[in-house]
Amino acid sequence: MKTIYFAGGCFWGVQRFFDQFDGVISTKVGYANGKTVNPKYEDVKNEITGHSETVCVNYDETVITLRQLLDYYFMIIDPVSINRQGNDIGISYRTGIYYIDTKDALEIKGYCNQVAHQYVLPLAVEIEPLKHFYDAELHHQKYLEKNPNGYCHIPLELLHLKKD
Repeated sequence: MKTIYFAGGCFWGVQRFFDQFDGVISTKVGYANGKTVNPKYEDVKNEITGHSETVCVNYDETVITLRQLLDYYFMIIDPVSINRQGNDIGISYRTGIYYIDTKDALEIKGYCNQVAHQYVLPLAVEIEPLKHFYDAELHHQKYLEKNPNGYCHIPLELLHLKKD
């Protein structure tokens, strides 16, 4: 099993999106790479902590590859938008890919360099080692499963790519 962290705007939709794919073993939402310990949602949203809303994705690399996960990730973000995805605005909604395996860094950077050629503006996707990740409050976990009509910046059809 491997782990990668994706920040892509509001974490509710990002979690729901990745949960649909074979090989994704588990996901959890939380707060990554900020400047405080054990941040709370309101502090993150109010830009007090510097954390990004992030989804931890644990996956079986024999079923789904990091490359495939990156392909999926770039389907749901605007990679040149700075601190904004959809109607979510602020530093906590920035885009980022945070890794724990240094071997993944080269693949992620190479992939992003290829994607960058498709845009006039530079990519606004952070690529950094994970400094820390704090689980979000329980009511945020699997939020869109519990609240199917909840807000999501990701188009609804992308949340149902995989048919059961």
